Amino acid sequence: MNIVILSRNQGLYSTQSLARAARLRHHYVRIIDYVNCDLVINEGILNINYHGQVLKDIDAIIPRIGASWTSYGAAVIRQFEYLKIFSTLRSEALIKARNKLICSQILASHGIHLPKSIVSNNSYAYSALLNEFEGDKVVIKLINSTHGVGVLLANKGIQAENILEAFTRSNQKSMIQEYIAESKGADIRIFIVDDEIVGCMKRQAQSGEFRSNLHRGGSSTVEEITEEEAAIAIRAVQILGLKVAGVDMLRSNRGPLVLEVNASPGLEGIESTTGNDIAGRIINFIERNIQTEDSTL
Repeated sequence: MNIVILSRNQGLYSTQSLARAARLRHHYVRIIDYVNCDLVINEGILNINYHGQVLKDIDAIIPRIGASWTSYGAAVIRQFEYLKIFSTLRSEALIKARNKLICSQILASHGIHLPKSIVSNNSYAYSALLNEFEGDKVVIKLINSTHGVGVLLANKGIQAENILEAFTRSNQKSMIQEYIAESKGADIRIFIVDDEIVGCMKRQAQSGEFRSNLHRGGSSTVEEITEEEAAIAIRAVQILGLKVAGVDMLRSNRGPLVLEVNASPGLEGIESTTGNDIAGRIINFIERNIQTEDSTL
């Protein structure tokens, strides 16, 4: 097969792991910076140009879309979709999962339990809204935050109000979310490929930090999950239309809470922690779908 990995940086661990897994299975792999893809629409015909050349004879794409390029990345994926090229990530699924408000609305409407969250444009109401939360702390996060950047733990009152006002004045949409103190700075990352759990790890924030992201200095260990946690994670990605995803879950006093669903999860942490060949599972997923398509022709 001819596989294209859409990535801004070919040196990233995830990109290289996927490329290596595909080549080990004797596939041709090309890494393309999707930002440099030109989307050509002319007289009812769609093409994708890359450095002046039309991309053709591609069997599948593996999108690795960064948060700052979500909109254009989704447009590039959509162009490939219209060209009937298989993608491990659908454009609409990326948009749904990447925006924390949209993702929360969709999951909650299907009965998935999440931490209590409030989004408001009414800055005069911040004080009253903060009182909607129990405890003396809240989490404030940007709607499009990633890797823990733009996620803050604040004391209810002046500190939280000042942070919310600062985000509002800079025209950045934010969300107020309850702080799950009993999780003690830990969450569970559940990695799913084609509706199957292929790896689980517990991420623990370093001392003095509440964000468990490995990019923020957190540590990770292999973790066993319950049947309930597994079922919730799989259902969450199915609701969003994702086939490759990382589900972040908190263990609270009232049961598992989905914190986030990552549509472009990194492979380094989960592969290094579990020892599982996650990239290989993604390539196997592509192979199954391409073979299915060929058999129907």
